Amino acid sequence: MATAPNFQSDMRRLLRERVIETARGLVCTEGWGAVNMSRVAKEVGVSRPVLYKEIGTKQDLADVVIANEVDVFLIGIAEQLAAHPDDVIAGLIAAVEFTLRSGADNMLLKAVLSGRSAPDTALLPALMTEPEPVLGRAIAAVTAAVRAQYDLASVGEEELAPIAETVVRLALSHLFQPTGPVERALEQIRVVAVGLFEPVLSEV
Repeated sequence: MATAPNFQSDMRRLLRERVIETARGLVCTEGWGAVNMSRVAKEVGVSRPVLYKEIGTKQDLADVVIANEVDVFLIGIAEQLAAHPDDVIAGLIAAVEFTLRSGADNMLLKAVLSGRSAPDTALLPALMTEPEPVLGRAIAAVTAAVRAQYDLASVGEEELAPIAETVVRLALSHLFQPTGPVERALEQIRVVAVGLFEPVLSEV
């Protein structure tokens, strides 16, 4: 028998989606300094207590917005790995290229990185330095995706996780602080990825 839809869960999901969309739009058009819980609640059409109960603090809202953006990137990364099922290096470099090129056109990322006032730079720590919601989730997701896609069951976590973390950190560094064209960044990351993966792959 089919499970009846959970109306309350559906409404909460729709509310969160609307809150994320509203906050993201404000960041992209006016900067993080323009985002406050009262304004978001008003534009979404709920009370502040409802918004606080569902999301939490303004910092929690920042984490939710960024985590949602990360999900979009992680989906694209998984698709790039799947498009290169027999070559882990090719898959990783394709995933990095997707990340760098998509990031260059991402309105939220542009808005956060271009923020100059103190209120606008409040999003930068969550995006660039704190373990969550970007770095930790990206490392865990890429590690799991690489293992699943390339049948690396015999490669221990102590071997695979540091390699994935290195590649992710390099990609994020080039994404947040580009110093040249994407092609140069890809070549630099390819050299590192090959050097790290070759000893591991030779044992598989």
